Amino acid sequence: MLGTFSSVKQYLKFDITRVVIDNIVFKLHYRWTFVLLLVATLLITSRQYIGEHIQCISDNVVAPVINTFCFFTPTFTVVRHLNNTALDSGSVFQPGIGPYNRNEDKIKRHAYYQWVPFVLFGQALCFYAPHAIWKYWEGGRIKALVYGLRMVGLTKYLNNDSLRIGKLNIPSMAEVEDRVINIRRTMIDRMRLNQSWGAHLVTAEMLNLLNLCCQIYLTHRFLGRQFLTLGIKVLRERWVDKMDALDIVFPKVTKCTFFKYGAAGSLQEHDTLCVMALNIMNEKIYTILWFWYAFLFTITVLGLIWRLLTLFFYKNVTFTRLSLYWAKPGKLDGSDLKAVIEKCNFSNWMFLFFLRTNLSEFLFEKVVYHLASEFPNSPIHDNDINDYKAREREAAGGSSGKYPPLERLDTVDAPLLHHRAAVGAGTAPLQTPIDGATLPV
Repeated sequence: MLGTFSSVKQYLKFDITRVVIDNIVFKLHYRWTFVLLLVATLLITSRQYIGEHIQCISDNVVAPVINTFCFFTPTFTVVRHLNNTALDSGSVFQPGIGPYNRNEDKIKRHAYYQWVPFVLFGQALCFYAPHAIWKYWEGGRIKALVYGLRMVGLTKYLNNDSLRIGKLNIPSMAEVEDRVINIRRTMIDRMRLNQSWGAHLVTAEMLNLLNLCCQIYLTHRFLGRQFLTLGIKVLRERWVDKMDALDIVFPKVTKCTFFKYGAAGSLQEHDTLCVMALNIMNEKIYTILWFWYAFLFTITVLGLIWRLLTLFFYKNVTFTRLSLYWAKPGKLDGSDLKAVIEKCNFSNWMFLFFLRTNLSEFLFEKVVYHLASEFPNSPIHDNDINDYKAREREAAGGSSGKYPPLERLDTVDAPLLHHRAAVGAGTAPLQTPIDGATLPV
């Protein structure tokens, strides 16, 4: 069994270095549903659990021939024998199985079982497709900024040296400072260019819902319009000692008609009885899928409601603090955060949200602080430059740890702060390229 399912284990690995570019709702689609459908495909195509998929009884036709013929052509059940009264009276021994008149009796054909593995595999690919599209649109931007910074909170305990443990790399403080400056610069550069990033994410999330609805409808049509109410009927009827919905949709015994020519050239009709072992697995798979799709639909709709809330309230500081705490627990400076989100559009806010998801509290606080220092009217610009440096010296002494080291401030941020102070005094132009970026005011 472990060998059978070894092909899907790669999708269930926990990788501490993996960069997060989506939410739990997205993962339920492209990871858990994808794996569920792959496992179902493997179960259907493997004969070691249920034996032969179909076994038919015929007196005058050899078993391999009749088995192959009835598997490749639709078998059927007789509609008038699909009733509990006939079963209770002993008129029929299986739902839908009994004598029938070809010209008068209505029959229900069953051909879906030939296509089940192909449909399940195709649906698995469809659930993965929105994630693949989003990865293409996202372009690895988050990963380029945060890769290797998972455990950066341990950096402050290292003596200016990096540390590598297996695949995990813990950078030195100097490397962290360089990465913070790079993230700050990238965010500033993208403030006016990052208009479509959030729109692409919302589009991908809506594609998840659209795909789910399409797959539910496709399954409903595939099972003869019996899928939408399948789970409700199973809950209501399964534990009653009578014929239920699964016996009708997934019959365990069906009829098959085989024609061949006799020795004298006359056409002979052979009425055969087929045991559908495959439907034992089919009924379990589609019952589980019904409940999973119901759960997934509910979660997906709630996820889109959440996305709608972020679209309307992302400028609200309290909402942003709660959202970032939900992304990853940790305290943030409210004044710095307010200065940053006031300059963000929705795409910038979403980009910041996923930065928080991938960065530790220690590093994200530095990022927010550096971003806040770029904008006028932030707490940093409202204070005197000397007071700011005094706080930096205090932080460098180890009492805070919030702010970057003083020597990096002097080489990178001090010119920026002096420029902003000059802008406030009216003695400097409103925009000056610093570190290769045009600074918004």
